[in-house]
Amino acid sequence: MNDQVYPAFGILLVDDEPAWLKSLSLTLRSCAGLGNIKTCQESREVMGILAEANIGLVLLDLTMPHLSGEDLLQQIAEQHPDITTIVVSGLNQLETAVRCMKLGAFDYFIKTDEEDRIVSGVLRAVRMKEMQRDYLEMSTRLASGELKHPEAFANIVTADRAMLNVFAYVEAVAKSPQPLLITGESGVGKELIAQALHRLSGCRGKLVTVNVAGLDDTVFADTLFGHVRGAFTGADQLRRGMVEEAADGTLFLDEIGDLSIPSQVKLLRLLQEGEFFPLGCDQPRRLKARTIVATHQNLAEKEGAGTFRRDLFYRLRTHQVHIPPLRERPGDIPLLLDYFLGEAAEALGRKKPTPPKELAQFLTTYSFPGNVRELKGMVYDGVSIHRGRMLSMESFVKAVGQGQPAGKPSSAPPRQNPFAGFVDLPTFSDAAAFLVSEAMHRANGNQTMAARLLGISQPALNKRLKMMRSELV
Repeated sequence: MNDQVYPAFGILLVDDEPAWLKSLSLTLRSCAGLGNIKTCQESREVMGILAEANIGLVLLDLTMPHLSGEDLLQQIAEQHPDITTIVVSGLNQLETAVRCMKLGAFDYFIKTDEEDRIVSGVLRAVRMKEMQRDYLEMSTRLASGELKHPEAFANIVTADRAMLNVFAYVEAVAKSPQPLLITGESGVGKELIAQALHRLSGCRGKLVTVNVAGLDDTVFADTLFGHVRGAFTGADQLRRGMVEEAADGTLFLDEIGDLSIPSQVKLLRLLQEGEFFPLGCDQPRRLKARTIVATHQNLAEKEGAGTFRRDLFYRLRTHQVHIPPLRERPGDIPLLLDYFLGEAAEALGRKKPTPPKELAQFLTTYSFPGNVRELKGMVYDGVSIHRGRMLSMESFVKAVGQGQPAGKPSSAPPRQNPFAGFVDLPTFSDAAAFLVSEAMHRANGNQTMAARLLGISQPALNKRLKMMRSELV
């Protein structure tokens, strides 16, 4: 997955039979993609190896001279409880298996078992170790609340606490080989999070992005896995799929909520078994990339409705982050406004315009259904038609008017009646006065902006203000 041999911890094979050590080592390398493997024929040397090397998993034979496998299993459990041990023995005895499990063995296999069964057991143990390490890393990072590499998130403009928590989580799981699921509405910046994780992962390969929305099963398979020559009519030459393009890097699959059930099965096999078949090829190839997936859809609802496979859903939930919509982080709007003004001015070859003081406040009253992407579009449009030194609010007011009504987010929960708990209701005139006063306060005295907050025209607001002043005289 990255510059290190996979997995990050060592796997020690212990057996006094050199032929078996060689055979098992080759099997784990070729069938499971495990490369960080050490072997030992002398059981008395095992504890010394464990004291010096970064070993996370031991595969142990029971019948060995000098120090038996059971004695060694007990010593490992006592002195290195963080190391996982699997027994691979020539003895097919239930009592022995039960005794080994009581001594702390993770699993027990017979040497005559099918290769696939042993390989699957080893992969289960490796994934469990990875999850344990990921959990410890996340706990440490999230508890400290500090980022070790804030530069990885330099392209994401925010001061929001929820976003900073997302950064800490992403940094904590960056080197994990497990997939990451990114959820959030369209336009919140899911791809920017994927780019940050790729930078933090240490992967020497590139980030390959594939938007799978609208791909039928055949096109999905061909796009991801490629094909060999003659695989189908028109396949005149070999085509490498995106999985191979992302080798030693990161594969980012966007909009996976749109995948058909057959395509979901293929994705599950890729993630679960770590292998895939190019179209027309009967030899499996191994996944050598970190996988990130993203969607704006609610996968839990789709799983409940039967349109998204449960096994894939739970496989993707290993690591998951949710990017909050822009309307839930209004404090970021002034920062993003300033950032996009500078970016747009540079892109359009203009001097950065000065925004009116009330523009940022005005934008915080809008729900931004298109999120950060919509704000960026507004700014670029405003800068493109800008003529004077001060940026005009006209294009922003127009864009907000064409979009969702200000202050009424479509997905926000219905607001409760603010007068529901009142014993004595205010008069209509008093209630209107309270509303006008609050709107003027939020708009910093700007009548045009306050009128928009109230959903009335500026002349109507001006008339109401005059009435309120006359009543005070």
